[in-house]
Amino acid sequence: MIRNNKSVKITLAHINDTHSYFEPQPLQLQLTIDGKALSPYVSNGGFSRIATRVKQLKAAAIQNNREFMFVHAGDCFQGTLYFSLFKGKANSDMLNALGIDMMTIGNHELDMGNEPVATFLDRIQFPLLAGNWDLSNEIQTKTHRLSGRSNLLSYQASDQTAPWITHIIDDEPVAIFGLSIDKMADIANVDIDTPFVNAFETALKTVKSIQQSGINKIILLSHLGFEGDCDLAKQVDGISLIVGGHTHVLQGDFSDLGLKKDVEYGLKVNDTYIVQAGCHAQALGHCKIDFNADGSVNMFNGKNELLIGRRLCIDKTLLTTHDDLLHDKANLYLAQHSNVIVCKKDLQLQRLLLDKYIPKVRELQNTVIATITENMRHIRIPDENGSSEIAPLVAESFVHKMNEQGHKVDFAIHNAGGVRSSLNSGNISVADIAGKLLPFVVPIGIYRIKGKYIAQALEGAINNATNNGVIGSGSGSYPYTHNLKFNYHNDRPIGKRISRLRIDTKDNGWQSIDQETIYCGSSSAYTMKGKEGYDALTMMEDKGVITQYSMADCFIYFIKNVSNNLKIRPLNTNI
Repeated sequence: MIRNNKSVKITLAHINDTHSYFEPQPLQLQLTIDGKALSPYVSNGGFSRIATRVKQLKAAAIQNNREFMFVHAGDCFQGTLYFSLFKGKANSDMLNALGIDMMTIGNHELDMGNEPVATFLDRIQFPLLAGNWDLSNEIQTKTHRLSGRSNLLSYQASDQTAPWITHIIDDEPVAIFGLSIDKMADIANVDIDTPFVNAFETALKTVKSIQQSGINKIILLSHLGFEGDCDLAKQVDGISLIVGGHTHVLQGDFSDLGLKKDVEYGLKVNDTYIVQAGCHAQALGHCKIDFNADGSVNMFNGKNELLIGRRLCIDKTLLTTHDDLLHDKANLYLAQHSNVIVCKKDLQLQRLLLDKYIPKVRELQNTVIATITENMRHIRIPDENGSSEIAPLVAESFVHKMNEQGHKVDFAIHNAGGVRSSLNSGNISVADIAGKLLPFVVPIGIYRIKGKYIAQALEGAINNATNNGVIGSGSGSYPYTHNLKFNYHNDRPIGKRISRLRIDTKDNGWQSIDQETIYCGSSSAYTMKGKEGYDALTMMEDKGVITQYSMADCFIYFIKNVSNNLKIRPLNTNI
């Protein structure tokens, strides 16, 4: 047994939910300078600025005889073209370059199933914590197996605990373990043979096991969400610090910058401090935490910092000659703000981004694949002006791409929320589709299902979108289809609202769907899980098949190779 007899001083830096936002983003602030309201833009965040600030904090910690740690609380996947294009390769390279010490797995790491995580693990130079991910029954014949990997700290089924990292600081041990949302199957696409188990029970048994080993200084790296972290701190004693993610909470008061005032940084629940650092690499959180020899915390101090560039852009037409000094005063105000750091980009990390990834992103941003001849409207729920012109084409693209891959698909259903915008007339690039129109890299799947369940799924989705007899989750569930026609009657009893459900059989034209006949459909993996009113799709035969093609992959293929829509004029391209 390890004996604890020393105090420990740690400086910990943390990020979460970075979602492939490697480059800085424009951020509009709302400032009041000398009684005048200003709305300047600044260049905010990005991995190169994070790298610069982390190096500064690490140097200061070493100078003050403090241990330094840098962690990521999950969800590095998804978000930008850097993920759409490189499916995790850029994420591993950039996180390696940042020099993080460890990361916990987030739900978006599993949007495409287990395989991208396996590829990610092949490349990263730090451990991935997944303390409640049970791999004990993983299928042995998988090509990309996860169990047994030394850099993945997964659930220990034998004693129902999470493995932990013992960090030795001046001969004194500190334990760090990781937990993620246990309802992972509801919001991601984790393989069925590798479930996530109850996070609370795992935490309770893990803390007890750590303490029995003689360690009394414990840190949890969490992807449970802020409320989940607070609930855990109320119920599980012995955790000194929870570093969290998932809910994008930017703790601290940024209201004088025009940003939302959120809960205080380092909220203390019982004897546990809780921290989270927003999202999209816009901020860096850091704290100093000092432990007594008995494991109690005698000092905690920290904050989130917005990382911005030196340039402040204000519309000069809004300033009079007399007010020209306001620009300089606004710059000074930000430079002196306690929650803002003006910092340069780290040249080494920026060079990596420029050499390996930015050229491809810029190429796609500039590569036009079609011209939109007239504005194309997207609306979630049809209104007096019609329905979405885009969502049905996206559904059609699923059918064509799946059939091109050898699957014999009869129809497709796509939820309206999967399409994020209308299309204006003019040129459209791959980046416009993958980064704006269909930004979620969610895989497309196929399934075999009886006709009666197709009707139930369509009704359930519309009921949910319109709050018709149910408490819905939003208009995004409204179904758009290809090769299906139907009528919806909002005044009929639940379960009887779909009539004249027909399918285009190609050979024999439109035919009524038979309740007991099995048809082959295509939808996103999200919809196939029965979310947001699509419960009936879970009645599919067998388990369905999830492919490695995203919504954007299918639609880009469709525009370039199939579409005969008069408003979309494809251009010749080799991309």
